Amino acid sequence: MSYGGGMSNSFTLLVVLFILLIIVGSNYPIAQGY
Repeated sequence: MSYGGGMSNSFTLLVVLFILLIIVGSNYPIAQGY
């Protein structure tokens, strides 16, 4: 399942970063202002 080559690689990296952002945001609710 390596269709796309570099595009799928960068897409996977984007997804991982997005998930990390959600985890960090839920652990440290600084953005909400509390």
